[in-house]
Amino acid sequence: MKKKKTSTNCECCGNYVYDDDYGYYVCEMDLDEDEMRLFIQGEFKSCPYFQYGDEYRIVRHQM
Repeated sequence: MKKKKTSTNCECCGNYVYDDDYGYYVCEMDLDEDEMRLFIQGEFKSCPYFQYGDEYRIVRHQM
């Protein structure tokens, strides 16, 4: 029986950024060993570091 891959919120997170040196997206937070394993496996469901990546939040605040 094949395990179903669960989705994460990383794609919407402000800490999930593209790294030009590596050529792929990485998490900017300092994850511990267990958190990193879950992140790499795509099973990091309830990340304590999640911040909604709303790049327009600063602009709306300045208005």
